[in-house]
Amino acid sequence: MARVIRFTTDKFDVSKERPNPINPIPGESLLVWLRDRAQPRTQLTEPDAEDWGWYSYVDWDGRQYLIGASASDDEGEREWILQIDKQRTIKEKMLGREAMTADDECAHFFQTLLEAEAAFRGVLADPD
Repeated sequence: MARVIRFTTDKFDVSKERPNPINPIPGESLLVWLRDRAQPRTQLTEPDAEDWGWYSYVDWDGRQYLIGASASDDEGEREWILQIDKQRTIKEKMLGREAMTADDECAHFFQTLLEAEAAFRGVLADPD
């Protein structure tokens, strides 16, 4: 199950994002911000568009994670959603192995980055 983290901020100017060619949902700004903050611990791939927003991948200690971002349509202080999903093989899923846990280091790292930013308000992870 993915870790889903929500917060509000007016830190990003979504009008400066590349247009999402699939669905006009902002989110690229958050991934670019995270890419800068995650270094040197890890590297996020270049953000790409998806029908629910934007995503990047990150390798974390030999495992790949999908990092997804989207934002509400509201002007000014928008609600932002960050999803962190541990990628698993079909075999791992079938056997119930390598599932993301509540104490997942990668998810904790990214949540800590969000919590440390003073411009982000109400940073909360959805209950599992």
